[in-house]
Formats: sequence, C-alpha cells, structure tokens
Amino acid sequence: MLDQDSLPVNMIGFKKVPGGSLTESRLVDGVAFKKTFSYAGFEQQPKYFKRPKILLLNLELELKAEKDNAEVRISNPDEYQEIVDAEWNVIYEKLDNIAKSGAQVVLSRLPVGDLATQYFADRNIFCAGRVDQDDMNRTLLAVGGSIQTTVNGLTTDVLGTCGSFEEVQIGNERYNVFHQCPQSKTTIILRGGAAQFIEEAERSLHDAVMIVRRALKCSKIVGGGGAIELELSRYLREYSRTCTGADQA
Repeated sequence: MLDQDSLPVNMIGFKKVPGGSLTESRLVDGVAFKKTFSYAGFEQQPKYFKRPKILLLNLELELKAEKDNAEVRISNPDEYQEIVDAEWNVIYEKLDNIAKSGAQVVLSRLPVGDLATQYFADRNIFCAGRVDQDDMNRTLLAVGGSIQTTVNGLTTDVLGTCGSFEEVQIGNERYNVFHQCPQSKTTIILRGGAAQFIEEAERSLHDAVMIVRRALKCSKIVGGGGAIELELSRYLREYSRTCTGADQA
C-alpha cells in the first residue's frame, strides 16, 4: 500500500459505483477503472492474466481510420482491389506487431475496432479502447512501460506489468482491475444507494487522505474539536488543588 514516501494524491483513485450499501465499498491494491465500450468478439477474450505484459497505446486500431481523408485516383479498375488490399494490410501489420511484442493486455486512448477486437480474441489478448486519459496516466504510473504512438519496433522495455489483471463485476458495472502494481497505487471503490451520498463520502475520504498525508509529512498533529481547551481546563483544575481560599476559585 501507499506509505509516507509514496503518497501523492494522484496515486489514489476514487471510483463511484451507484447501488448497494456503503459497507460494500472496497479498497483495491492497484488501479481499477470502468470497462470501456467494446465491439463484437470481446466476450471471447480472456479476462484474467497472471503477471501480464501490458501495452499502452495512443493509437487507433480501426480499419475505417485508414480510409478517412484520403483521395486516390486510378486509371485502371483493377487497381481498386490493390488499394483495398493495401488498407487491410496496414491494419493487419499493426495488429501483427502488437501480437509479436508479447503483450497480453492492450489499452488505447483511441478506438479499438471490431476487426482488432476479434483478432486479439483469437490470440488470447485482452484489449480496451477509448480509455480515459486520467485512467491511462494512472495505469502508466502503476505498471510502468510507456505510451506508444506507433507499433513499429516494439521492445519489451515499453511494456508494463503487474501481479495480476482481471475484469470483475462491481454492482451493475464491469471494472478492469490491475493488482499488485510495481509502483504503489490504490483505488477506492465507493458504493451507495444515492448519488449525493456517494459524492459526500468521496469528499470526506479525500479530506481524510489529505489529513493523513499532511500528518505523515510534518510528523506533528494539532488537536482539534476543543482538545486544546480541554487540556488547559484539566491543567487548571490540577493547579487549583494546590491553592487555598479565594485563589482556588
């Protein structure tokens, strides 16, 4: 867990899942975020890995992206098929490079289309596209590696890892969870029946974290809630017993 030397606020994530009771809230030793939108074929992908190799991308893996904003002029109708084949070859080359890297979990800030989803499912690789920027950054800090904008020349040093990865059901939502990350990271998943209640619980927890962080940093605590006045009152009562007559009052 996080300690005095590794307690930056950005290493602690709060996720709110409506439903259930506050007692169903949980602490995750790692990173957790809500499952992103997925295409057909995602159900066939494995949802658990032990010490996986993790590839983080800022790259679109979707066939239609190869067609956008392009104009090609041909003089022979037979050349059309060559152009179509070239588009398919480009996306398959990207997917082949990812598979050859040894990555078992692939996350991207940009969409991962149905072709890529089915390709990864056939090769027992988990993928998720459209990952939120904050979740991607927290995952990067936790598992290591680096975010790639190209899949050419991938090496093992750009891949992150963790103790285990799994997709779990929390309430009515599915969550991707990275356990036992090399860098200390914690996610607090809050449950509750009303949205306002969960919001208030998050604010209270955030305040508590900041107080603990400050206490660890300064190693000094100032009593509150009237603690100083009570201590002064106790001291004066004890001192009054040494006095007589009107001085005691």
